[in-house]
Formats: sequence, C-alpha cells, structure tokens
Amino acid sequence: QVQLVESGGGLVQPGGSLRLSCAASGFIFRIYAMRWYRQAPGKEREWVASITNDRITNYAASVKGRFFISRDNANNTLYLQMNSLKPEDTAIYYCSSRTSPAFWGQGTQVSVSS
Repeated sequence: QVQLVESGGGLVQPGGSLRLSCAASGFIFRIYAMRWYRQAPGKEREWVASITNDRITNYAASVKGRFFISRDNANNTLYLQMNSLKPEDTAIYYCSSRTSPAFWGQGTQVSVSS
C-alpha cells in the first residue's frame, strides 16, 4: 500500500523558514522522481518543485532561489526547505510521486503571517 505522509507545516512570520518532509512507503522510492505542489485558498493546485531520481531539481519561478527540494533515498523521504517565506506562500503543500498513477499525500498547512 503506497503512502505519502507530509509533515513540518505550521505558522511562520514573513521572512521565516520551514522544512517540510514527505515520508514515502509502499513503492521503490529511489527510482522515481518526486514533486511538491501547493494549493492556496480559492486557487488551483500549482506545481512548486521537482527532483529526479538522480537529484536533478527544478523550481517554479515564484519560489526559485528561496525553496530547495531534496531527497534521502536511504530513508525514503522527500524534503522541501522553504526560506524567506512570504504571505503568498500560504497554502496546503502536497508531495506527489511520479509513478503511474501518481500518488499524493494528504497535505500539510503552511501559513505565513505576522
């Protein structure tokens, strides 16, 4: 049974940092690319960042230079380090596997507010 479980969200002030984690199980994590998405209130879900199985990364323009995606294949965990957070980063953040079909976690809430 595939599971993706996000954690690490919370309330942070503008300019602050958070690190999200996504614990994966039920599939061979190390051979698949992984992605982070987010969905803000009243908006469609949007792609945030990707990492391939050999750690090539790519970012949405809105987060490039502030967010960093990484993975620990030994522990089947995906990360998203978020720095210099802005109020517009407020959203539910989801991890997703590039399997077929894709799998999704339940999401973790990130709120950026003073």
